[in-house]
Amino acid sequence: MKIKALLLTICLFLLHNAALFAQSIELVNPIMTGFYPDPSVIRVGTDYYLVNSTFSYFPGIPIMHSKDLKNWKQIGNVISRPSQMNFMGDRMTRGLFAPAIEHHNGTFYVTCTLIDHKGNFVVTAKNPAGPWSDPIFLPEVKGIDPSLFFEGDKAYVIYNSDPPDNISLYSGHRTIKIMELDPVKLQTVGEAKILVNGGVDLSKKPVWIEGPHIMKRNNWYYLYAAEGGTSVNHTEVVFRSKSPLGQYVPYEKNPILSQRELPKDRKDPITSAGHAQFVEGPDGQTYAIFLAVRPYEGNHYNTGRETFIVPVVWKDEWPVMDPGPNGVQYSYTAKFPEIKQKDARPQSGNFSYTLTFDKQLDPALLFMRTVDSTNFSLSKANGLTLKLKPETCAELGNPAFIGKRQQHLYGSAETELTFSAKAENETAGLVVFQDEKHFYYLCKSLEQGKPVVQLFKSTDDPKKMEPLAKAPLKSAAGKVLLRINAEGDTYSFRFSENGKAWTLLKDKVDARFLSTQTAGGFIGCLFGMYGTSAGQPTVNTASFKWLKYEGNDPVYKK
Repeated sequence: MKIKALLLTICLFLLHNAALFAQSIELVNPIMTGFYPDPSVIRVGTDYYLVNSTFSYFPGIPIMHSKDLKNWKQIGNVISRPSQMNFMGDRMTRGLFAPAIEHHNGTFYVTCTLIDHKGNFVVTAKNPAGPWSDPIFLPEVKGIDPSLFFEGDKAYVIYNSDPPDNISLYSGHRTIKIMELDPVKLQTVGEAKILVNGGVDLSKKPVWIEGPHIMKRNNWYYLYAAEGGTSVNHTEVVFRSKSPLGQYVPYEKNPILSQRELPKDRKDPITSAGHAQFVEGPDGQTYAIFLAVRPYEGNHYNTGRETFIVPVVWKDEWPVMDPGPNGVQYSYTAKFPEIKQKDARPQSGNFSYTLTFDKQLDPALLFMRTVDSTNFSLSKANGLTLKLKPETCAELGNPAFIGKRQQHLYGSAETELTFSAKAENETAGLVVFQDEKHFYYLCKSLEQGKPVVQLFKSTDDPKKMEPLAKAPLKSAAGKVLLRINAEGDTYSFRFSENGKAWTLLKDKVDARFLSTQTAGGFIGCLFGMYGTSAGQPTVNTASFKWLKYEGNDPVYKK
């Protein structure tokens, strides 16, 4: 009887799981739209955790959680306290580069690079939602993009570093190095060893080997990394060895992921793919999470580097990404069920939602360089109230700014603003922001003592903006609605005093000015609620009742 009962239990289990995995899920790319670069992902049991770079925005390094690799919910931030670090004085495109997440013996680890300052560090947490520890810096790890590999009681840190003897054979000549790390004291042990010099083939002068990870499978150690730089020549390559310390042999058919050979005139292109990490899916198959971009013209994109997924196939014990015959696709079908999470905001495809500010700020909202909790308040009556600051977003401080990522090439951000300027230097409104020298600012202010709505363009001078358009307002004290529309290679700017009739202030404003191709750097655009007194002291405030966001990329409407 016991055997029959056991057989019945096994049969029921098999039938349940057969039905479960007969279900399918559509994985829509990017899985994290907008400015979510340099992804790193791990699986712990049936849970997935993902981190991304945030550069000089605060809080730093979002922690995303998923059960199905599609539906992601932000559960916290690694750098959530100013006492951990801040980025004051840094340009927005500096700060935190390329975090990597790992889990070992019940502890979560994140390694990252604080560029221009103390360099590489590690933080830990028992709960990935936080709180995370203060950073422990690793001064012996000289380079960028550190990740961890655990084997038994040993831990190793793998990272991008200088060429042998600090002698570059060509521009972009780098190495991948490894050092042992004491997993308890979080201190390095011994000397660094070079695992890869230059890249797959040093004779071909490969550039910017970076973002390395090591994984073990079937007694092979696989070292994989990005190569070619993080722009249009970005690729992913792989090596393997019988020991974590090498000697590593490159795959003869590298790269294992590349979009650079595809026709430049293809429709709805996805480019610059690389900086990948492998993870086992719910179906037991291997997937790669990586960064890529969606340009609207040439190499122009305002949404930053985004997080994508493709399946991986194993060929002769080599992992090869399988994006399809025409490169990375906008969706893949996988044989496992979709598991949605409660209160999770959508992150892929087209979506819309409204952020309200009566209780707490959404964890995805970003400040510049640090957070000043005394400078804003939340209430059901007024929403988000910002105290205007003399600092501006053209400078390197902490202005009165709270931003949300632009996640679509086509979409809009809209807010209801209550603000009464006391002088012409006082402004408040919505800014679409790429960096300190590249932004457009739609705001309410005064001109010759009368209320106006104005549109400004940044200049190279942090104390000057170029006026693009203006219009009179009926009331100095009344509410005004502001809307910025992203339309691929242009933006348009509108306002409304009654919430019904909208006035076009200016359209066909060049979006390429806010692209990474024009501005440089590594970040994507944000829509920011912002107010400033432009260098003058003030006690004035501006209130933002809500922030509506809507994405309408045509590629998802097919």
